[in-house]
Amino acid sequence: MTRKDALCQVIECLHAEIDALKANDVAALEAATQAKLGALEIVAANDNGAAPDAELRALAEEAHKLNETARIYVNLMAANVRRRLQDLAGATGAALRPAGAAGRVAAAYGA
Repeated sequence: MTRKDALCQVIECLHAEIDALKANDVAALEAATQAKLGALEIVAANDNGAAPDAELRALAEEAHKLNETARIYVNLMAANVRRRLQDLAGATGAALRPAGAAGRVAAAYGA
C-alpha cells in the first residue's frame, strides 16, 4: 500500500469514527480507531524522507481537519458527561470537587 492509499484509508477511518461518535456506537468507534491506527503505521512505514507532493499534503490536511472534528465531538461528549455528573451530584457539584485547599480553589474558579 502506498502512502497515498494509506492516507486515503486514514480519511475513510476518520469518517467512520465521526459517524460512530455521532451514533454513540462504541464498537464501531473502536473498529474505526484500530483501522485508522493501522493505516497510520503504513503511512509512517512508507515515509522515505522525501517531501510530500501537493496531493499528499492535501490528503494530510484533510485528515488533520477530520481528526480535529472528531476531537471536538469527543470534547463535547466529555463536557456533556461532566455536566450530567454535576447535575447528579447536585446544583453545586460539590461531590465532584477535591477535598481541602484544592477543592476551595476549584470552587473559587467555578470548577
